[in-house]
Amino acid sequence: MGQVRRLDSILRRDQRVVVIALLVVTILAWAYLVLMPGMAMDRASMAGILAAPMSWSVGHAALMLLMWALMMLAMMLPSAAPMILLYGTVSRRRNSEHVDIGRHVLLFAFGYVLVWTGFAVSATAAQWGLEQTMLLSPAMATGSAVLASLIFMAAGAYQFTPLKQACLRHCRSPVEFLSRHWRRGAGGAVAMGMRHGAFCVGCCWVLMGLLFVGGVMNLAWIAALAAFVLMEKTLPAGPLLGRVLGVGLIIWGAAGLLAALM
Repeated sequence: MGQVRRLDSILRRDQRVVVIALLVVTILAWAYLVLMPGMAMDRASMAGILAAPMSWSVGHAALMLLMWALMMLAMMLPSAAPMILLYGTVSRRRNSEHVDIGRHVLLFAFGYVLVWTGFAVSATAAQWGLEQTMLLSPAMATGSAVLASLIFMAAGAYQFTPLKQACLRHCRSPVEFLSRHWRRGAGGAVAMGMRHGAFCVGCCWVLMGLLFVGGVMNLAWIAALAAFVLMEKTLPAGPLLGRVLGVGLIIWGAAGLLAALM
């Protein structure tokens, strides 16, 4: 009985540490987005910038990659918190109290973040391509009504695809994920984090394209997408909410496309 109580005490301590760490990292990521140069620049001042393709230096590309990586961290880490917490709990129960579970949890989170950093590389490349083809404004939002409508429709349609539904099921079922994909040791922690990150990217990557519609530097738009992702993955009605949004995006995009072509 005393051993069980001791394990429960250790588990509560582990969970507190993980929750605090996740909160700190998420807050720091959001703070960077709020305070970074360019977020405070309003659309009126941006309108004065010449409509010409921006020259991308290595430094500028690195800054954009950092912005995308931290944006993904700020948006996705809250929705991954239940999985990370459960991984820590299961790891503690499967190991002795002397094992450094914090290190394993950190490695799991590292694998998750690593996958989203890979997505950030792709998003940075997409941003560069849109800017070079004059399809992205200085506010980092597409100025093409046709492209915006197509992105809306694609994001809406993707909500109903088998790939989306399969990835969402893995994201919404931490217990099932851990039972099916458990790996031992530090290497296993990284591999599991990367696998979970891959399912998460598969679930949300098309939705992230909406950032190019509302504006990559539009904090309200970023927060709205992050809130939707969190609700879709954690609320009992999350899948239904996703389908409702899908229908709404398709209708919104179709109406916009019709208006642009008339």
